[in-house]
Amino acid sequence: MTLSVWLVVALFAFAFPASADVAVPQLTGRVVDQTGTLSSSDIAALTQKLRDFETRKGSQVAVLIVPTTQPETIEQYAIRVAEAWKIGRKKIDDGAILVVAKNDRHLRIEVGYGLEGALTDVTSRRIIDEIITPKFRTGDFGGGISDGVDRMIKVIDGEPLPVPSPTVNFGNIDDLAPLFIVTLFASLGVGGFFRAMLGRLVGSLATGGIIAVLSWIILGSAALALALGAVGFVIGFIADLFSAMGPATRSSRGGSWSSGSSGGGWSSGSSSSDSGGFSGGGGSFGGGGASGSW
Repeated sequence: MTLSVWLVVALFAFAFPASADVAVPQLTGRVVDQTGTLSSSDIAALTQKLRDFETRKGSQVAVLIVPTTQPETIEQYAIRVAEAWKIGRKKIDDGAILVVAKNDRHLRIEVGYGLEGALTDVTSRRIIDEIITPKFRTGDFGGGISDGVDRMIKVIDGEPLPVPSPTVNFGNIDDLAPLFIVTLFASLGVGGFFRAMLGRLVGSLATGGIIAVLSWIILGSAALALALGAVGFVIGFIADLFSAMGPATRSSRGGSWSSGSSGGGWSSGSSSSDSGGFSGGGGSFGGGGASGSW
């Protein structure tokens, strides 16, 4: 290649630098607004609505607002978001994402495989054209997104999906703390009744078994139920040892116990709407949905 050709190539590269794709933001909640368009009350209301819907139906819906998707089209960007976030349950694929590119004036509803029979391309386009964009044109972004989400939820409600199973966020101490507190009181209170009737060993086994069965029924997790049952058995079995101690020993022990329970280690962690760490359930997307502009 001659020197003149190299110079032309260099000039074009300098004048028209390659643009990097917009990064997919981290999934920090059911509503991710990178533009500051929605107020904190708008985000809180949307988050609560989507959380309640997931609890009732099992399906996950998320909202993302970004300034732009350029140089990609909103379709290209939305599928990247869907693949990264994996909204919806694994193998059920019942997730949907409303993506808004505010500066581009484009939006898209990206639909998971499992919802394509209800939230069809035509239905998604009607939600965009008839519900969302009329409010966007008047500057009411919060109202347009809220009404659009309401209609998406109504449509998804008509799709028969597996009943959601109870889940616990095992990585968050705020979710586990109440379980251990209930187990502690059940082991000491109810366990005392069984130990008085059946003896310490058998009574403690009965207490742990009851706690395990109830935990499994409520939580739907055999592993967590066994763990709580074991904790209940241990607490119940050693409880009588403390009652056998002298007054002085009980007094000193009681002081250390009360200071541990009053320290705000468990309660101080609870704060914002999605502080528990919302995450996608492993759902898959194939490009279904619709796009629009205003």
